[in-house]
Amino acid sequence: MDDIVKEFLVESRENLDRVERDLVALEKDPNTPGLIAGIFRGVHTIKGGSGFLGLAKVESVSHAGENLLSRLRDGKLVLTAEAVTTLLALSDALRQCLDGVEHTGHEPEQDFAALLSKLAALQSGQAAPVAANPTNPANSTNSTNPSDVVPPPAPSAKTEPAHPAAPASAPATSPGAGASESNVRVDVGLLDKLMDLVGELVLARNQIVQLTSGREDSAFNAASQRLNLVTTELQEEVMKTRLQPIGNIWSKFPRVVRDMAQELRKQVRLEMDGQQTELDRTIIEAIKDPLTHLVRNAIDHGIETPAQRREAGKPETGVLFLRAYHEGGQVNIEISDDGRGIDLARVKAKAVEKALITPDQALRLSDREALQLIFLPGLSTAQKVTNVSGRGVGMDVVKTNIEKVGGSVDLQTEKDRGSTVKIKIPLTLAIIPALMVTSGGDCYAIPQVSLVELVRLDGGQARKGIETIMGTPVYRLRGNLLPIVSLSQVLGNAPCDFSKAEAVNVVVLQADDRQFGLVVDQINDTQEIVVKPLGKHLKGLAVFAGATILGDGKVALILDVLGLAQNARVLSKTRERKLTEQAEATDGAQLARQNLLLFSLGEDRRLAIDLGTVGRLEKFPRNTVERAGSQEVVQYRGQIMKLMRLSDCLSYPGLDGEPGDSMQVVVYSEHGRSVGLIVGRILDIVEDAVRLQSDDARAGVLGKAVIQGRVTELIDVPGLVRSFNPEFISA
Repeated sequence: MDDIVKEFLVESRENLDRVERDLVALEKDPNTPGLIAGIFRGVHTIKGGSGFLGLAKVESVSHAGENLLSRLRDGKLVLTAEAVTTLLALSDALRQCLDGVEHTGHEPEQDFAALLSKLAALQSGQAAPVAANPTNPANSTNSTNPSDVVPPPAPSAKTEPAHPAAPASAPATSPGAGASESNVRVDVGLLDKLMDLVGELVLARNQIVQLTSGREDSAFNAASQRLNLVTTELQEEVMKTRLQPIGNIWSKFPRVVRDMAQELRKQVRLEMDGQQTELDRTIIEAIKDPLTHLVRNAIDHGIETPAQRREAGKPETGVLFLRAYHEGGQVNIEISDDGRGIDLARVKAKAVEKALITPDQALRLSDREALQLIFLPGLSTAQKVTNVSGRGVGMDVVKTNIEKVGGSVDLQTEKDRGSTVKIKIPLTLAIIPALMVTSGGDCYAIPQVSLVELVRLDGGQARKGIETIMGTPVYRLRGNLLPIVSLSQVLGNAPCDFSKAEAVNVVVLQADDRQFGLVVDQINDTQEIVVKPLGKHLKGLAVFAGATILGDGKVALILDVLGLAQNARVLSKTRERKLTEQAEATDGAQLARQNLLLFSLGEDRRLAIDLGTVGRLEKFPRNTVERAGSQEVVQYRGQIMKLMRLSDCLSYPGLDGEPGDSMQVVVYSEHGRSVGLIVGRILDIVEDAVRLQSDDARAGVLGKAVIQGRVTELIDVPGLVRSFNPEFISA
């Protein structure tokens, strides 16, 4: 696509955003000539550009709108709700044309004759007059029936600014709006590349800072300190280029509120605070749809009709309040309404009706736990299914999408007083502050966004304070029972023995609506880390969220706090079931392709090993096998390597590899030591998407799957070695 066309599309969409925002504000306060003049300039700018580029439909539609706006601006026509609705429809038509040009290179085939006819009728004054302030179309956002109307929302001073500050990553304004020469458009890909390079620079900075510790070279230390300061400043400035004000997505909400209020025959006043609160561009994109759903949900489920509000002693106009602010390195977003609140009894009844919980569970639920039912898929309290709600799809998706970017959602409600949804999300996903901990000699990172506090117990405190309730260790922290999870045990190592430990380090973490204590060997320090995605072999491990490179060049895995909580079963039952169902539902779409080593034992038994766990494939003459006590060994690369017969480990009698003078051995290495696994005949190395059935999983066997049309058992080599040769790990 030509660069000029791309520029026109970007500027036209920005103009349409302003046009829609100003139209909604103008409908609330028609006595604002500056607004209608700005709307006219925006449409005029689009018409001029489309004429230059030969976009006939864009030009004709915008020209018809310009004619109507010209008469409204000159006072020859009175602004009506019908005119506002039609001009908003004009904006939709122009967007449709722009989308067609962007995706196909051509305008859509639709001729927009009905819209042009409507604009012409309004311009000539033939349409039935409908006052803008007292009434609005009732049946739908496109209704033009003047006899069936409802009052619109009362004006709100907080929703009327027509020109909010543009984002740093796309600051240029259209010529019609007075572009500033100090702003330049920059391709988003270039900003992403800069962010990646700064991330690498931060890693190099961390390594140099670590090298300077303990050195007495003052000149080198001074240069290192200067590099540290400059890198930090550069990092902050580059991150700012990716930040956008949340007002960029909030700017669309006045129209969303207007259209829904008309469709549902309600009166709603939208108030916003903190539009200039900035977020990373990727997070802005991720939360756009969830926020839109929450706004629609508040109007549909929360705010009552004018008659219901009068009966409850409330003003006829409901208030929807959006607020955003920075706190503790995070962005907090609140969506509040003064509506009817959430009927928890009805929520429980619906959950029982949908078989999401049992009647006994419903009776035992606290109010806070009952609120969490809202986030279960399939649950809706709507009386009937409409095009707005009632299908039980929404709040669970909102929570899932917010959590995907490291955020959390909290819901508060008070009957007949309203509800508030509180969202906490990180400023950015690229570089985050994290607490570094050690377990089993390896370093791990815990995102600070989930960190509540640190607790250190000496041996006596641990022995007395840590109890076991129903098989789960717990610690009574300030009167509340805190489930204790051993990171060492989660990672497959020996759990911490609290009765013998000299001291116990507990990291208190927040996962969803629960807190738990993670026991680690050592708490190191906090540092800013660059988040790297996990490789495909680790993506199925729910306890890890990513990886980072430390100052000494070593790799540290980033722990997924929600995954740890689910693994340790400290989440509420309903929440745990939801996460499990989501994982199962998306399993088919997210099957990772694995490189597998296929081999056979005997004639009809096929097995496979993940090639990522194979150090080497070797063939040893049988006469080179020796014995050390009862253990078979072989001399291998200057070392004595133990051998394990797969047939013995898996109790497959009579299947002792392939006959002949040599044997196939898979060499597995860990911590500088190697062990050889004697397998049968090597068949092939394949890449396949494996759908694993783990119903018969056991020590050393992950389960079975169909590979190349044959049922194949997948061998867990590390687990097999740990189970049948534990001294290999401890040696």
